[in-house]
Amino acid sequence: MSSYELVFIIAPTMEEDAVQPQIDTVTGWITQLGGEVSKVNIWGRRRLAYPIKKFNEGYYVLLNMQLPTQAVRELETNLKISESVIRHMVVKAGE
Repeated sequence: MSSYELVFIIAPTMEEDAVQPQIDTVTGWITQLGGEVSKVNIWGRRRLAYPIKKFNEGYYVLLNMQLPTQAVRELETNLKISESVIRHMVVKAGE
């Protein structure tokens, strides 16, 4: 398994109480794909550098994880399908 960092932005239309269940959903996808999350860093609600899907703010979350290389594509597909995640980026840790 390789180490990755995942940053994703949750739509600001969600209540603050609903942010944690969304994070739990994403970490659940990672464990279902055979990975493990080593660290969750919630940055909170922040202003976006430019509008994304007509939103000017979003809840930023950073996850450090270990995941099999072939599972990254499936995780990204799940993130793209999710209506509450407006943007995401997966990078290999240390690069």
